[in-house]
Order: sequence, then C-alpha cells, then structure tokens
Amino acid sequence: MSRYIPMPAYPDRMPIDISFAFGDEKPAGKHGFCQVDGEVMRFADGTLAKFWGVNFNGGANFPEHDYAHKVARRLSMAGVNMVRFHQLDAEWNTPNIFSYCKGKRVTTTRVLDSTSLDRLDYLLYALKQEGIYVYLDLLTYRKFKEDDGVVQHDLLNDKARPWSIFDPRLIQLQKEYCQQMWCHVNPYTGLAWKDDPTIVMAEIVNENDLFVDNHSKKVDYVEPEYYTKQFRELFEKWLADNGIDYDWDNYQMYDPSRTMCDFKIWLSKRYYREMYDYLRSIGVKVPITGTNWSKSVDLTRAHEEMDFTDGHHYFYDWRWGNVDRICANKGITAVPTGILNTLGRMTIANKPFFVSEWDMPWPNSHRAEGSIYYAAVGALQNWTGFTIHTYSYCSDLPRNSVLGREQSTPVAGVPYREGIFSTWNDPAKFGLFYHAALMLRRQDVKPATKKIAIYTPDGEGKNKLNLWNDLYEQHKVGSSLYGELPEGYDEVLNNTERRPSPDETFIRSDTGELWRNVKKQVGAVDTPRTKVVYGELGKGAGGMSIVKKTNVGIELDGLTVKCTTDFGVVAMSSLTDDAMDTTDNILLSAIGRCRNTGAQFDGEKMMELGHAPIMAEVLEADICLKTIHGDKLKVWGVNAEGFYAGKLPTTYEDGWLKFHIGDVQNPACYYLIVKE
Repeated sequence: MSRYIPMPAYPDRMPIDISFAFGDEKPAGKHGFCQVDGEVMRFADGTLAKFWGVNFNGGANFPEHDYAHKVARRLSMAGVNMVRFHQLDAEWNTPNIFSYCKGKRVTTTRVLDSTSLDRLDYLLYALKQEGIYVYLDLLTYRKFKEDDGVVQHDLLNDKARPWSIFDPRLIQLQKEYCQQMWCHVNPYTGLAWKDDPTIVMAEIVNENDLFVDNHSKKVDYVEPEYYTKQFRELFEKWLADNGIDYDWDNYQMYDPSRTMCDFKIWLSKRYYREMYDYLRSIGVKVPITGTNWSKSVDLTRAHEEMDFTDGHHYFYDWRWGNVDRICANKGITAVPTGILNTLGRMTIANKPFFVSEWDMPWPNSHRAEGSIYYAAVGALQNWTGFTIHTYSYCSDLPRNSVLGREQSTPVAGVPYREGIFSTWNDPAKFGLFYHAALMLRRQDVKPATKKIAIYTPDGEGKNKLNLWNDLYEQHKVGSSLYGELPEGYDEVLNNTERRPSPDETFIRSDTGELWRNVKKQVGAVDTPRTKVVYGELGKGAGGMSIVKKTNVGIELDGLTVKCTTDFGVVAMSSLTDDAMDTTDNILLSAIGRCRNTGAQFDGEKMMELGHAPIMAEVLEADICLKTIHGDKLKVWGVNAEGFYAGKLPTTYEDGWLKFHIGDVQNPACYYLIVKE
C-alpha cells in the first residue's frame, strides 16, 4: 500500500544545497560574454557554457528586492544557473514592463514603467550574485495601444502575431523597445544590459511564425485587411523579382505550396536579419535567434543565418479547462520511440540548440521522469541547455502552498496559468533538479559519439519525423537543411524512411550511459558520477538488468536498486569530482508520485484540487552501492526543512554498502550518504 509524507516547499530555501558542486561560478559573467563555438556555446575565456534553468513568467520577473535575493539563492541551491525573463510585456501580468499596477489606463507601450524596470534590474543583479545567467525575451505578448501609432491596433492579438514579422511600424516599435531595454544602465550593476555578460542569449520573438495557421481555431482571431493586403503586396513583389508564376485562383495566406513556403522563408529571414543587425548596431553582443518553436522544417530553414536555434516541447495533451480538468497521466517510459521528435525540426547540424520551454505538467502522476529524461537526453545531444516552463507566474509564493495553484482564478482566461506549469513547489520536478543540473552542467552524461544528420525533403515539413524518435536516445542528431552531409557528421538520412532501433525493446545510447527498456517501461542513466533508474521500477525488480536476468533488481555499474514501489525515480549523484565508488559525499533522491493532501481524481479528470501540505509517495527500495569507504559511509534521511530525519541501518560486505530506504521509522525523499 502506498505511503505518503508531507513535502512542503519553502520559497526561500531548498532541503539540500548543491551550489558548491559547481565550484566558484559566482558572479555570473565572470567568464566574459557567451559566444558560439560550432555546435556549443562558450564564454570568452573558453569555458563551456551549459545551462539548466527555469522561466520566470509574467509577474515573477518583478519581485521585491529582498525576495529577489531569496529566490536567487534558492535557485542556486537547486543547481539552477539560468532564468529566462519571459512575458515581461504581457498586459495581463501584474506587474508588467509597461505598468506596475492595474488601475491607471495605459494608452501606449512605448514607455517603460520605472518601478517595474527597477524591480527587473534588481532581480538581474541578485541573480548575477548567485552565478545565475539570463535569457532575454524581446517580443512575447505585447498588446499594442492606441497611442503607439499602429493601424487597427484594437484588432491585433498579443504581439500582433503574425503581422509583427513584416509590418514596418510594428518592426520599428520592436527596435525602439530593444533600445530601451538593452541600452539603459542598470543602477545596481553599473552596466547597460548590452554590456552585462550575465545576459547570455536572446530571442527576437516568442512563438511567432508565418508557416502554420494557428489562429483558425480561435473564434476571436481576425485578419485585418490592412495587414493581409500588405502581405499580398509583398508576395506579389517577391514573385515578380524572382520571375515566378503563381496560381492566384488558389491564393490564401496559409497556402502550403512550395512557392508560398519559399516566400515565407525569405520574408522571415528578412525580419530576423533586420532585427539582428539592429541589435548588433546598438551593441548587443550575445548569441541571437529568431523564434523558438518547432512547427515546420521551413521555419527551421528561416533560421539558418541565426546564431543558434531554440525549441519548445511539452509532454501534455492540452485538455485542461475551467470545468473539465483533464491531464495526461502516462509516463515517458510508456512511449516506445521516445517523445522528443518534434524538437528535431528546430535543430540545425553544427549550430547550438537550446530548449527555452519544456514541461511534463502537473497533475501527471508520472512527471518525476521529466527532469531526468530531458536533462539526460539533452546532455547526450550536447545541447546548450533547458529552461522549464515555468518556475512561477508571480513572486507571492505562500509557504502553505499547494500544487497547481498560484492565482485565485485563471489568468487572462487561460486555465493553466493558475498553476499547472508552476514547478517551484513540485517535488516531482523541481525536487529532481539537483541531478538534472549535475548531468547537464557538470557533463556527467557525455555527448554521443556518432552524429547523424536528418534531411526532410521539400513538402514534408509537417510530417511525423519518425527518424527523430528513438535516435535521440542513441546518437547525436541534427537537421541537414538541404540533404548535404554536414562537416563532422557520420551519415545523412532521409526522413521519409524510418530507421528502427536495432532492438525495438531496448534503446541504448552509443556511449552506453543511457538505456531504456521499452517492454518493462524502465530507463536508466549510468555514468561514473550520476546514476539513475526511473519509470515502472516495481516491474524491474526481480528480472531487469542491462546485461542479464537477475533476482536482485536493476543493476548499473556499481549500483543495484530493487524497488518494490511500482513507479518512481531513484537518483544518486556524487557531490564531489570523484566517481561514485570513491566519493565521500553522495545525494540520493527517491521521488515518485506527488499530490496535494485530499486531491481526488476520476481517471485522468481531477475532481478535487486538495489542500496543503504537498505529499510525496515514499519509495521503498533495497540499495547496494559499491564503495571504497566501507562502513564509514553513513546514510541520513533529510526532510523538507533540511533536517536530518534519521540515520538508516547499513551493512558493508565485499566492497558493497547495503541499506533500505522508505521504512516506517525514517521515510524520506532525500538521503545524504556521507563519510564520517
């Protein structure tokens, strides 16, 4: 029978502090500006740039000064070294960059609110002190106003999507905003934002493109004639300049023909280049990309001149509403071919890749797999990093909190903005950031040794991209935009033909450090300093091994886990530079299902949210760890407040330390294994 223990979150601290494991990385910017070096990013002094972080959405970007220090310290304790400043310009935020409080009528978005800007400046300063870098969004949800001089402003949706890609006035206003943000001097750092290496990368516009008609299903979306006429005139001129005939009888803005797609590539490139050149002209030094979602290969082609590419990915089925609150309830390990296929559309071989939004949202009871899987596969792919969407939507985070609720009602009519994506208090996701950060930032998981380029022919931009699926977990993969073999790659494959895994029931990285048993729905990370087993662990007990059948549980190199709890994650990381068998300081996390007290579900439908405190299921497992330290290693349970909850009995025999976690006397989610 499952047992749960309280696992409340505190907005100013974490149970464990691993910031010391990354050495002297404070303040952020000490290595100089971030820059592109082939498929990776490095700082000016040559230090490899890897980031594991969070989004701050909306009001979370404008905290009081004392809270800014508290949240920066908490993030650092968890291993976070990046915050993406997201939705600064969204009107529904309180505060937002144009208005600190609701009440006074705002008639222009051409003036930055002085209080909001001060709060944002101080947040950047506080993050800098803790070694945390910033990814800056430029246009996300800006709602243009009557005094902005924008034609038919009242008919435009957030960020004037997609018209802001080509309308001269809208582009002019974007440049003006960029000048206001990048060129103002932060009074707390003494640096203009453009001169502060704490900011490491930027995107021109969030989730905006010309290729996919994402608006046809929205009843409140209109296509103002002024902008549709402008689009057609640009198309006509492009056709004439290139001597191309076009079937005007079938004209529509979202015509999927090759001619229309080529025009949109050209128009998108023109926009990105104009904004890119302007940013460089005012002194912005960091890598820049266009937009950041994976909608089609043609959109990716529009980014071939950008410094890096960026993608978004959610393991979610988007059925959450105000009344019928339904969310996917399945694990990543239940998907035979993996889940990251759509991200492949936005990678370009030999360019850095970043994932600025990902999530496996609450209340999916299997979401503990998310942090481990994304970080491990991202490290194998040698990606620059991740920021989860989101840490929170505000900075008013109560101590007696519950999962899935920050606001009293949905924000701007969007149900999930009341807390579905918030991770700051979720033991199943943020609680495993320790190990995710170590795998990615410390490179505990090595990059793949083989590189495979994938070519998607013209007209196949929206296909299922089958080749991307399980190849992500085996080799380094990246897009070949035109079918050529990129420098340094071993082969190029045509994406219209799926190449299955050599063993459809067992997927393994070419480094041997990652593997996943599809049949048993169990995955593992097996490196010298971090070892993890995740998924349906109860199925693994008594018959799962990377090399042979065994009755002792799931065997890794120097670690055996026999878990009797059906689902969960057991993660173990050395907190020194030494390998697991020689280190004298180890963090063990055992986290599975997490929920609010009293939460009730009918299948995938949530009937009752529940109340505080947040509860975490206790994982019961027998652990066998190979170590040179004998019985000098002691195992302490650690509670949510960071106290030692109790010392676990251990035995040592033939080089193996053995103990049991999850007993009635000392239940915990965290354990420190330390030499005494």
